[in-house]
Amino acid sequence: MPHFFIKSENISNNSIVINDEDNFRHIAKSLRTKVGEDILLIDENQIQYLAKIIEIDKKNITANIFESWKSNRKLNFELYLAQSPLRSDAQNTIVEKATELGVYGIYPIYTDNCALNKNLISNKIEKWQRIMYEASKQCERAFIPKCFSLTSIEELVENGKFDYIITFCERLAKKTFRNFVEEHKNIFDDCSKVLIIIGPEGGFSRREFEYFENKNLPMLTLGDLILKAETAVITAIGNIIYEYNCTRKN
Repeated sequence: MPHFFIKSENISNNSIVINDEDNFRHIAKSLRTKVGEDILLIDENQIQYLAKIIEIDKKNITANIFESWKSNRKLNFELYLAQSPLRSDAQNTIVEKATELGVYGIYPIYTDNCALNKNLISNKIEKWQRIMYEASKQCERAFIPKCFSLTSIEELVENGKFDYIITFCERLAKKTFRNFVEEHKNIFDDCSKVLIIIGPEGGFSRREFEYFENKNLPMLTLGDLILKAETAVITAIGNIIYEYNCTRKN
């Protein structure tokens, strides 16, 4: 069941009125939800509500809340993706899947081999944010991640204030993410900020590799196979989620 983002100020005495245009249109028009049906909601405090619709008029949906709980649909650490945007369909897939996999935010970065020009990337930010919003609803995320403005690797590394920054690149990689986790046991501590950097289809340039080396940024491999950029993003985040879950169980 997809859930819908609401504001706690619209809740009173275990009743909520949904009157924003997007939610009303999606629930009443697109899904054709009827009076008597259940609906799943979440507010800005990451509290989920299971409610039953009692009234639908021309502009408002009124529902009675009969169960609520704190959402656990999130990672305990902050995972950010910095990635060189690809052409339309592939980039839309990356944004959607990264959202489903729990990233806190996506930084589009302009790299030497980037497939798109800067103006086109900047004009796509609003669309990618919308994709993240819809994906968050579909997979019951506790909050909506952010698609940040276009930036550079240098600006992000030097001003981003991350606890860990790692790059995934095959050509000069020296270790796997498993090796990295073994050396850095605290990477998944609560509130750790972790940034992963993944390049374009043409890969990072020699200048960018030299920058990573000069900044002592770990360059990690995803295995012996050479992956397309969109596959590399999903695989990299998938590996991180796997190691994160293994660490929590131990």
